[in-house]
Amino acid sequence: GRCSQNKNMFLFHSAVAVPVLPARTLSLTACMFKSKNHNTDNNSLEDEIDEAEIEELFQQQIPAGISEEEHRVFIVHPDVKWGSRKQYLTTAALQMEEAVGLVNTLYNWSVVDKIILSTKTPEKRRIFGKGNFQALTEKIRAIPGVTAVFVNVECLSPSSEKELQEAWGVKVLDRYSLVLHIFRCNARTKEAKLQISLAEIPLLRSRLRNEVANLDQQGGGSRYIMGSGETLFEMQQRLLKERELKIQSALERLRRKRHLLRSQRKHRDFPIVSVMGYTNCGKTTLIKALTGDAGLQPRDQLFATLDVTVHAGQLPSHMTVLYVDTIGFLSQLPHQLIDSFSATLEDVTHSDLIIHVRDISHPETVNQKVNVLNVLKNLQIPEKLLNSIIEVHNKIDLLEGDPEVIPISALKQHGLEVLKEKIEEAVVKYTGKQIMTLKVQLNSPQLAWLYKEATVQAVDDVGDDCTANVKVIISQAAYGRYRKLFQVT
Repeated sequence: GRCSQNKNMFLFHSAVAVPVLPARTLSLTACMFKSKNHNTDNNSLEDEIDEAEIEELFQQQIPAGISEEEHRVFIVHPDVKWGSRKQYLTTAALQMEEAVGLVNTLYNWSVVDKIILSTKTPEKRRIFGKGNFQALTEKIRAIPGVTAVFVNVECLSPSSEKELQEAWGVKVLDRYSLVLHIFRCNARTKEAKLQISLAEIPLLRSRLRNEVANLDQQGGGSRYIMGSGETLFEMQQRLLKERELKIQSALERLRRKRHLLRSQRKHRDFPIVSVMGYTNCGKTTLIKALTGDAGLQPRDQLFATLDVTVHAGQLPSHMTVLYVDTIGFLSQLPHQLIDSFSATLEDVTHSDLIIHVRDISHPETVNQKVNVLNVLKNLQIPEKLLNSIIEVHNKIDLLEGDPEVIPISALKQHGLEVLKEKIEEAVVKYTGKQIMTLKVQLNSPQLAWLYKEATVQAVDDVGDDCTANVKVIISQAAYGRYRKLFQVT
């Protein structure tokens, strides 16, 4: 039971054979990470769609073509010296470090060697100039047991991938295909599986065009399938489109269910706080520290969270808030991958407040911040919500503090009370809640109603007339209901 593959990406061996889309299966129970399994409780959302339907869509076509054996990976990082593709907020060494981390996330994968190689022509099929490419090819072929080469770029074109594989004699991966494979091995819920399947469609479509173009050169791509009235390419495109529509339909059903769950939370008037950040920055650890939720099991692993989960916590005033744990972000990923997770990330746009967690001990912390903020802007987050962001510097136990930010250590639970006070202050500001003192008749249901519908901070000054002054945090809507119900002026 590990990830397995059919060795043929597309069965285009002859012009007369009926082709099929790749049917390589990849067992999720088999895909293993260097950590314990973590099951997210999302039952109220998951019951909406049949498990067999999801598995059929999830296992139907897989573009990566990664075999089940352990992988010995050679990493190549193209260091672009100038131009629009140069990365200015990081270094080639740090980018290589992240690439190594991605490979090491997968069980039974190891990095056998790595190289940073300068290039002036990253857009060319071979990426590097003739001399550098020849030297690189000789180096890769000289290392025994290399099973894959990871080229640390956003996305290789199908023609570039094909040429590199022919030159090096092993599977070639880019960031898109490697991260998708990590996602596949980490997917537990129906929604995660559907969103990953949707993200794979552009890769499948692109590679289909390339395969058919190659077949056309042999005179077979434009032939009609017997009795169908369709060419090979048309049939493959239709099958892909049908699969895409099925996935989108299933995601839409989950989206409607998620909308219903959000409406129920809003009706109960719980403030929603989304916790976001770069992958492995400590979001889940922070939520566990803020809520005391023993069910949360943070992992020191990239993309440990692929689903939105909601966890209740209390602020110093005893106000209940809901913390939303979200998928972590990563630099240099195509927009299609983020777009595929729009159903999950839609919850963020309906939040009252965003906490941006930064691993301040990380050498790329500035670059990571820019990447997260760019993704948030691309998600069309409302301006008011963007302005509400509380930036939290996590892992302060690993370096000197900075008095200008909210420094915490989620692991050691340092600075959490200050953070909770800041969250409470922001929640009151951005939700339109009011802090007020109400005179309440103790021989009426007023106080019990306030405990249920608002946040009662203090009850004092009980007088001989059976009244008390009650300090509450209450929304305008709840205060309106209170006045109407108890005829308070």
